[in-house]
Amino acid sequence: MAGTRDLPLVTDLAAIFLEGRPLMDVRAPVEFGQGAFPGTHNLPLLTDEERHQVGIRYKEAGQDAAVELGYRLVDEAEKAQRIAQWQAFARAHPDGALYCLRGGLRSQLTQQMLFEATGIAYPRVAGGYKALRRFLLNTLEEVSPTAPLIMLGGRTGVGKTPFLFRFDRYIDLEGRARHKGSAFGREPVPQPTPIDFENQVAIDLLRLHHHAPDAPILVEDEGKMVGARQVPPALFERMGRSPLVVIERPIEERVEQSLKDYIIDLEAGYRDVLAAGSADAEPHVRAHILGAIDRVARRLGGVRHRRVRGMAESALDAWYRHGDREGLRDLIRVMLVEYYDPMYDYQLRHKRDRIRFTGSPDEVAEWLEARGLRPR
Repeated sequence: MAGTRDLPLVTDLAAIFLEGRPLMDVRAPVEFGQGAFPGTHNLPLLTDEERHQVGIRYKEAGQDAAVELGYRLVDEAEKAQRIAQWQAFARAHPDGALYCLRGGLRSQLTQQMLFEATGIAYPRVAGGYKALRRFLLNTLEEVSPTAPLIMLGGRTGVGKTPFLFRFDRYIDLEGRARHKGSAFGREPVPQPTPIDFENQVAIDLLRLHHHAPDAPILVEDEGKMVGARQVPPALFERMGRSPLVVIERPIEERVEQSLKDYIIDLEAGYRDVLAAGSADAEPHVRAHILGAIDRVARRLGGVRHRRVRGMAESALDAWYRHGDREGLRDLIRVMLVEYYDPMYDYQLRHKRDRIRFTGSPDEVAEWLEARGLRPR
């Protein structure tokens, strides 16, 4: 390992996230899959199986024996291919850095091999993944308790998420979780891992706090869980103590917004994922919507569940066979009025002391602008 002490070492962890520096993760794929950072590329030093074997040798015979085994497991052709990948990344991202789990042996070996083969002195992150992850967790714990949040509420279909995008300072929890936050809110793509979700939210909070620590931040009024992902506890606790503004829109506007959010955009998402036409997306959309209705069967009650499910089946038939969306609108209207609105009104009664303003989207926007939120 002679010479690694002279290669560049990154110690300013905040700058990595504030500047959005590209990161090369040289951990094994299985480690990367458990959690990483936004925009990070996994170019491992060892495969999962190689890492497993080297780990056993390390425990049995120590570091030198483990390194020697690693060199024997990776033949010259494979070694050259991996160095070529690191070189390509370094040239494409000269402002980036590399890391392993703890900033130790694997990242040092990668850094040294790359330098010896190409002359590129690519920076290594001090402390590696563990240090970066710990920094983000500390950010959540330190910044959340005093973050100047303003919560955005409103019944289903008022368009809270697109409303966030009208301003320059917000945290989109649903977007980061890839879930709209209800039984019907699943997306065609899987949710990020819990660690990935938490990391991204921490980075969002870090950047907003760094650029203007006292300026308000708009956040949608979510529950503790967004789909299967938990809002970071420190942030959620702050959300529950923050002022609330509530958007109101007429029922027919909410029906149209819900039709777009939960059905039209859903089908488009499946088409993108499947890289196919809407005919191939149809069974997925059907299963998605009918499955969501079944998941709330207990709350709907047996009679109403059968009625709503029948409406959904007929509405989907009319849409896919004849392009008729009226049945979908009727279905959405029933779900809003009979299911979502009573549930939301019950929850809102427990938050009335935090409500600072209620109005149309434009009226709420005007109120927020008067308190320092700038439109985009």
